[in-house]
Amino acid sequence: MSDLTSKQRKILERHAQALPATVLIGGSGVTEAVIGHVATAITANELVKIKFNEYKDEKIELSNKIAEATHATLVRVIGNTAIFYREAKQADKRRFASELSKA
Repeated sequence: MSDLTSKQRKILERHAQALPATVLIGGSGVTEAVIGHVATAITANELVKIKFNEYKDEKIELSNKIAEATHATLVRVIGNTAIFYREAKQADKRRFASELSKA
């Protein structure tokens, strides 16, 4: 799912609001290890938040790079936090599919 409607984005933003930031981007920037950590987190949870403590001026470009590398959808960048979504491959692990399909 690469293109989300505005309603679907709102649904995912609402769910992400209660989530803690899973990954923090610091002085090392977006490394292969960071991308691997994001990929693991998104596989386990479908929806993750990343907080930019550094590289705040490049957060849009870096978020797009992370989304491409992890085959995820960048839901939104709010402040210094980016929200990513990727639907689980196994149907029984999909937490948001029914809600997103209604939107």
